[in-house]
Amino acid sequence: MQKITIKEIATKKIKVLIVDDSALIRALLKEIISQESDMEVVGVANDPIIAREKIRMLNPDVITLDIEMPHMDGLEFLEKLMRLHPLPVIMISTHTTAGSAATLRALELGAVDFIAKPKVDIQNKLDTYASLITEKIRIAAQANIQPMHGTGKTAVTAKKINSLKPLEKSAAKQQKLIVIGASTGGTEAIKELLIRMPIDCPPILVVQHMPEGFTKSYAARLDSLCEITVNEAVHGQRIMAGHAYLAPGGSHLSVIRSNKHYVCQISGDEPVNYHRPSVDVLFNSVAAVAENHAIGVILTGMGKDGAAGLKLLHNQGCKTLAQNKASCVVYGMPKEAIERGAADEVLPLDEMAARILDILSE
Repeated sequence: MQKITIKEIATKKIKVLIVDDSALIRALLKEIISQESDMEVVGVANDPIIAREKIRMLNPDVITLDIEMPHMDGLEFLEKLMRLHPLPVIMISTHTTAGSAATLRALELGAVDFIAKPKVDIQNKLDTYASLITEKIRIAAQANIQPMHGTGKTAVTAKKINSLKPLEKSAAKQQKLIVIGASTGGTEAIKELLIRMPIDCPPILVVQHMPEGFTKSYAARLDSLCEITVNEAVHGQRIMAGHAYLAPGGSHLSVIRSNKHYVCQISGDEPVNYHRPSVDVLFNSVAAVAENHAIGVILTGMGKDGAAGLKLLHNQGCKTLAQNKASCVVYGMPKEAIERGAADEVLPLDEMAARILDILSE
């Protein structure tokens, strides 16, 4: 048997399969990906039927997938794929622009990420688009993809979850804050955490790395599933118990005190850790106003955003939690936080909400 050397492993390219019914888009994506030294296009398909056969033959590492295609739409194909042969998938379609229902559904079904299909006049912005799609492919190639059971829809609402319980002396908890940061894989992780929070829980502030315009639809989706009220944060908005506030895509979310109340601050300041919204911006602001009266949570995602802020919260005596590797889609942000000594506890996602409620009841 031929041995594979360390050098060969280090130079192994990411194998990408492009699935799109547009010949123009297939050609453009192939040109972009083929220019990268660490990835290659192993095949293209103009519909899911052909894609199914090419997956069997080519064993790709990452798939880019359109939604509107002949014979079977991309969402139906994604659902079957994640149930039978789970692979990292990036949705690329005019239907996955910010705020579309198709994007939320694709993420629920297990897609790692999404990007809007390039427009016809993209030539002057091609470098930016190429950088974005290739970076998403690199992240997707590292993703921990789990088989999807059922239809990918949330089976129960918070009202039906057995672990849900009211907090004792909830009025005394109103000076507490829960802050959550996530990136790749975070949309579903945040949902699984928030649907288990009771109506009298302290205010929750969330940063999920998302593009502008997408977070309003995501917040509305969460609000429809959760016992608590979830909304996209608004500048100057008073922060209240029983509510979760999601950082708007493209803007930073921070917290200040005004007349003894916590208030949301929204800004368009420069990106931090290449992100806007940034988890560190939120965590740092909470450390400045909440002293040790906060719980910091870092969930799945690529990069280091949030690690420094979680460490600051930890040093002030706040309880800090990080998602464990096995339950992360991408074990980047939690790993960085853990290595810095920022996390008091490392937990699987399905134990996170219960642990937060225990801490609040102590």
